[in-house]
Amino acid sequence: MTRTTPPRPLDLASVFPELAALTRNATRLHPRPGAPTVHESSVGGPLLWPAGEPWASCSQEHDAPFGLKTPDEVRTLRRMYARDDWTAEDRAEVSRIGCGHDPSLLPEGPHPLIPVAQLYARDVPDLPFPEGTDLLQVLWCPFIDIEDQNGSEAVQLRWRRAGEVAEVLAAAPEPLYVGADELVPVPCVLHTEQVVEYPAEHDLDPALAGRIGSWDEDGDRGYRGALSVAPGWKAGGWAAPFTFRDSGGPEELRCARCSAVGEPLLTVGSAEWDAESVSWRPVEEAHDASTTPTEVSAGLGHTLQLYACPADPRHPPVTVTQ
Repeated sequence: MTRTTPPRPLDLASVFPELAALTRNATRLHPRPGAPTVHESSVGGPLLWPAGEPWASCSQEHDAPFGLKTPDEVRTLRRMYARDDWTAEDRAEVSRIGCGHDPSLLPEGPHPLIPVAQLYARDVPDLPFPEGTDLLQVLWCPFIDIEDQNGSEAVQLRWRRAGEVAEVLAAAPEPLYVGADELVPVPCVLHTEQVVEYPAEHDLDPALAGRIGSWDEDGDRGYRGALSVAPGWKAGGWAAPFTFRDSGGPEELRCARCSAVGEPLLTVGSAEWDAESVSWRPVEEAHDASTTPTEVSAGLGHTLQLYACPADPRHPPVTVTQ
């Protein structure tokens, strides 16, 4: 099923003509649970990974303050929570998994990363694909805080030319345990859609931001929630509005290798829409549809954004929660 964003409730450029020059295209991913293949764009799905290439891993220290779970246990819990006919055995199994495994069982050494997203250029034209590539793969570590990582191996990108992958890895390795259920995406197919965005207020010239703030002083006109930046999972576009982070300027988003100011690459929204951004709910979506189809949550329901280096997208990304 396609997903279609309703028209914005107001032609914002007619009110603030300066905004017309600041539009950016973004691709809303609209991930929904399914069974994607390696030849499809996906969230949490299998990757078109060359059989002879070592799998991405993280050797950083892995802190596990809570009980560990295996990836299969995370999937089991999700299946159980989707049901309402639990037996006594089901309740006992949920309790056992919930207690977790002793963190001392976590083996030393590098741990396999888990797939987060696979994006083909044909589906997501709003990405800075390096010349000769048409596929982006994003992986991260499900043990550590992936927020505010800059240049670390906890979040890794792979840019590929899909046609050059002759033999595909049959079975991707998984970590023995994960430290955070919310960093394990539900496998989702994508229903991509291009939309037009305006900058969040922190990305505007202060004078223009002030005028818009006065115009939308009580929020009823919805610049933040309805008129500027799309919620949910998306590629490209503008940065998500700040919720708790100080607007300290672009220096915090500089590439760790070359200091270039990063550009939004992938946005991981904890919800596809909420009360403030409900106008972005696709017209095909049922009113009782889940707003968290991927089961991924960044921080306390905030938005996680990956920034790519504009000088060389192959440089490690910067991750910021806002």
